[in-house]
Amino acid sequence: MRADRLVSLVLLLRQHGRLSAATLARELEVSTRTVLRDIDALSAAGVPVYAERGRHGGFALLPGFRTELTGLNHDEALALLVAGSRRGAQAFGLGSALASAMLKVVDALPESYRDTAAGAAQRLLIDPETDLLSRRLVTEEVPDTIVAEVLRAVFAGHRLRIHYAAVEQAPKWRTVDPIGLVTVRDQGYLLATRSGADRTYRLSRVLAAEELAEPAQRPDRVDLDRAWQDRSRRFRTGGDQVTVLVRVDPEMREVLVGTALAVLAEEADADGRLRLEVTFQDRRHAEWAVWHLGTNAEALDPQWLRDSLRNRAAAIATRYGVTS
Repeated sequence: MRADRLVSLVLLLRQHGRLSAATLARELEVSTRTVLRDIDALSAAGVPVYAERGRHGGFALLPGFRTELTGLNHDEALALLVAGSRRGAQAFGLGSALASAMLKVVDALPESYRDTAAGAAQRLLIDPETDLLSRRLVTEEVPDTIVAEVLRAVFAGHRLRIHYAAVEQAPKWRTVDPIGLVTVRDQGYLLATRSGADRTYRLSRVLAAEELAEPAQRPDRVDLDRAWQDRSRRFRTGGDQVTVLVRVDPEMREVLVGTALAVLAEEADADGRLRLEVTFQDRRHAEWAVWHLGTNAEALDPQWLRDSLRNRAAAIATRYGVTS
């Protein structure tokens, strides 16, 4: 919306002082011509913005032009700035709105808080794109048009038609009653019901979405955290999942647990190694997870897993055996 863009333009000038039309266009994701029209509109509305000519020229506000929000203390401002650094909003297409909101928060802070809060926020990094092993965390891309349609249906309480591609199934249309949205590790999920039954849809698998006019059949209030826990528990205990018993070196416990769906039991052996009863998505998942740990783990049960790992090890040994 143009009104939001005009506010963002003013706040950018407040934060950075003089900026060129090209820089403003890049920050606002519009053309230079649009920026010039917006500058004219601000001037006509009485906002003291002026142009500086020359090689290093640009647009600036007269000193002292600002609004001030005195209700935030330093810790509250810091909390908002740190929250603004999280990437979860990207999963729901709210990244640009969040960035605009943070810009307004910083501009509205009292002078005594602004620099210290912004500086402190720079000392905290939340959810970086890679971990210590340089493994890149994958953020699933969902078209803005789909996210916007889903959000409208969720917020308005309307039914939703989605063209959904379930795993190993041909895409097909479904009409659902949306309950809410959840983001987990930068992956977005739609919690909904379909014909009265709970359903969970991964946003990246929604190929198209259409908000319907009819109201959704859903409760007026919902505890999304509890709903997600309930669905996660049902997910872990259904389908082709398998439960295995593994002995693992203590230093590799977190690696094993990080790949499992759930830990059902755990105890320490006399030699210090740990016995874990863990659940995996399926047989292939279990084999991969234990094999990945090499000699730091041993599958104790079931027998099919021990046989599978032994056969794989024998094949590797044959491949790299000494040849005459």
